[in-house]
Amino acid sequence: MAVGRASSESTGAADTGQSGTSHPGELPRMTKITGIRGMNDISPSQTPAWQMAEHAAREVLATYGYREVRPPIVERTELFRRSVGEGTDIVEKEMYTFTDRGGDSLTLRPECTASCVRAAIEHGWLREGGQRIWHIGPMFRYERPQKGRYRQFHQLDVECLGFPGPDVDAELMLILARLWRRLGLEGLELQINSLGSRPTQARYRELLVEYFQRNRDALDDDSQRRLTTNPLRILDSKNPEMQQIVADAPSILDHLDPAEAAHLDGIRAMLDQAGLAYSLNPRLVRGLDYYTSTVFEWVTNRLGAQNAVCGGGRYDGLVAEVGGGGQSAPAIGFALGMERLVALLEEASIEPPASAPDAYLVAVGDAAAGAAHALAERVRDALPELRLVVDAAPGGMRAKMKRADRSGARMALILGDDEVAARTVSLKPLRSDSQQSAVAWAELPVRLAAEE
Repeated sequence: MAVGRASSESTGAADTGQSGTSHPGELPRMTKITGIRGMNDISPSQTPAWQMAEHAAREVLATYGYREVRPPIVERTELFRRSVGEGTDIVEKEMYTFTDRGGDSLTLRPECTASCVRAAIEHGWLREGGQRIWHIGPMFRYERPQKGRYRQFHQLDVECLGFPGPDVDAELMLILARLWRRLGLEGLELQINSLGSRPTQARYRELLVEYFQRNRDALDDDSQRRLTTNPLRILDSKNPEMQQIVADAPSILDHLDPAEAAHLDGIRAMLDQAGLAYSLNPRLVRGLDYYTSTVFEWVTNRLGAQNAVCGGGRYDGLVAEVGGGGQSAPAIGFALGMERLVALLEEASIEPPASAPDAYLVAVGDAAAGAAHALAERVRDALPELRLVVDAAPGGMRAKMKRADRSGARMALILGDDEVAARTVSLKPLRSDSQQSAVAWAELPVRLAAEE
């Protein structure tokens, strides 16, 4: 799999089982195999923060009537060329594209909006009326890994298909504001803009090209390239030396037609009535060609240069574009970077709910080892929410009790051969000075429930 070319750092090491054979990109047999650069392992100590963020997003979206979809991570390459845009960095430089055994060009999805739109058209969801849907999962882009930006990254993707009015635009922004409150995050700023319709963008593009051509000598190499491919993206330049040139460029807000201006005014009125603060940013553009009309971002100054946590906007022409010009429908959505959201939670010292077990069962002796899991299953049947770990590692009582303490459990259940014979278990509190006591197996669920 490659991004327009073979890459040794993005090729896994395959074990062919044939001594002395070699394949392109294959590591020597005795070389330690490591993960691919920019595709990170998320450890057990990190996943509680991810689970907290995902759980909050699921619950908030459910309260607004959004339903989950699960599209595949591999799509036909043409889907992204047609939707994201031939002139974008994503399509030109960043997609993981390969030819399968049937000769088809396939791509690991670099974003999920196009996949959701393709699925809605293919399965006729839009014939059922407007769709509020969401998905969470991995995306793939071949770019230079840095803090908050990886080659495999995860997004929460939310889409509203079939809704033309400004009310659903405002709803998406309000959903995100509620998610920040739910997670206890502060200091995120909402920025909004309108890119107008395709005809408006075409007229504005001419003005931009004329303006930047007059200042061509002040443009960096990247902006000079974009001048002929996607001049709106010059407005998104992060080069400090470009900021004054960008600030003096014509504003698209001065060139919206009456209907486009009214749509933006409608969003602003709804946000004002809901008490949600925002700022107009006429330089705000998005990196995908399908955006029209509303665009927005939530930004923060807590994550360094990668200040955007979430962004989205309208893509009213995408349904017709993906469907080959047949069916059309208005649409809007957003993508939230989960890595950046988790980084914000960590930066704000927002701790996920405790994930330590409630109880840790220690079994010492042959009879106890045989009875431990049967006893644990009876407890779980009676207390389905109880987090109970059965020690499975070798060692004596001292080693097992050390593991019980390190687990963070509130209590240890000690089972020896004598306890098995008496059908009792010793309950030892690990986080208090309460005394250890013997509890009959039949009474154990009642005692554990009382200890919670």
